[in-house]
Amino acid sequence: MWDQRSDYSAPSGYPAPPTAAPPARSVSERSRLTTTLLAVFTGVFGGHRFYVGKTGTGILMLCTLGGLGIWYLVDCVMVATGEFRDARGRRVLRWATDEELYGTAADPHVRGDLESLRSNVQELEERVDFLERLLAQVREARGSVPPAGSP
Repeated sequence: MWDQRSDYSAPSGYPAPPTAAPPARSVSERSRLTTTLLAVFTGVFGGHRFYVGKTGTGILMLCTLGGLGIWYLVDCVMVATGEFRDARGRRVLRWATDEELYGTAADPHVRGDLESLRSNVQELEERVDFLERLLAQVREARGSVPPAGSP
């Protein structure tokens, strides 16, 4: 870790070390799948740019027919690789939005129920794992467990 004391100075000829990591940009709430499909099928007209909120460059793409195809190809590659950004500068990375994942039930109560179910399943997994380990210990102590129904 870098020494962040105020009296620290870098040796001559070397840049000063960074004091903090750059803030992490958040991920866009827009769907990468939707953006990719729009880029491929309506990209020449800037449909994907309108979708992510870049209306100015969307209009430019519409007027220039995707920069005569070059801008269209660049955007298709950018969207497919996850480097495309929305109007706020956030990367469009998620293949599905919350609405697509949870259906139209982006209701907080439904999400709460889903999270509750997830935690219950995790708890059951832990219990099954514990019981399997306990059974393995019993088998080791006996040498081997005879088949069911044998005396």
